[in-house]
Amino acid sequence: MEIFDSHTHLNDEPFRGKEEFYLDRARKLCVTKAAVAGQDPEFNERAIDLSQRFDNLYAIVGYCPDVAKDFDQKAQDKLIEQLQMDKSVALGEIGLDYYWDESPHDVQQKVFAQQLEIAHDLKMPVNIHTRDAFEDTYRILKDSKVGEYGGIIHNFNGDPEWLKKFLDLGMMVSFSGVVSFTKATDVHASAKVVPWDRMLIETDAPYLTPKPYRGKQNETGYVRYVAQAIADLRDTSVQEVAEHTYENAMKIYGIK
Repeated sequence: MEIFDSHTHLNDEPFRGKEEFYLDRARKLCVTKAAVAGQDPEFNERAIDLSQRFDNLYAIVGYCPDVAKDFDQKAQDKLIEQLQMDKSVALGEIGLDYYWDESPHDVQQKVFAQQLEIAHDLKMPVNIHTRDAFEDTYRILKDSKVGEYGGIIHNFNGDPEWLKKFLDLGMMVSFSGVVSFTKATDVHASAKVVPWDRMLIETDAPYLTPKPYRGKQNETGYVRYVAQAIADLRDTSVQEVAEHTYENAMKIYGIK
């Protein structure tokens, strides 16, 4: 069995200098590949560095909503350069966040749309962060014709109605440790009905740790427990969840 963590922050401070240790722990849980998500200049650089150092890691680079206010022409030129590097597999994480509100909403929306244009031009998939902003996220994605280049709603936490709307745009959805939480009933309902060929799993480590380790620091290997939670909800095996989500990650990220 092989499991693909489609979105992790192994480039975050808790893992710095210990990446090999955590990757070894992940392998013991059958987690053999991971996509390391950037979000700002520092995280983007670290994601690329890790993808170059480790055969089983891939880089996602982009400007998240928190730093949208810093996205200028220089940043755009650098991003385009980084996206064309070996083992850069997606533009992200990008999107809208109306919870933290680190950048004005109009700026977030403008920069989100700009980065979607870049993805369209490069024919690269996008990795989407959306928090308290489903309506605007959906509207901007729909206008961008995302189905032509593909995308992922990472850490999907919507109900089946929102699931259908994003699936109809041609998106995939990725489930995090939230799917293992007892009270996450909307996420449970969506995980039960999403088609196998549109599902991914992730950790978003070091955040959103799944049961049985909830409350502790998350790590890439714990995506195994996300797979287990989905298997339980769908009354199937971890093996089946692993096979489908591994294949889907390889496909959306264009990995041979």
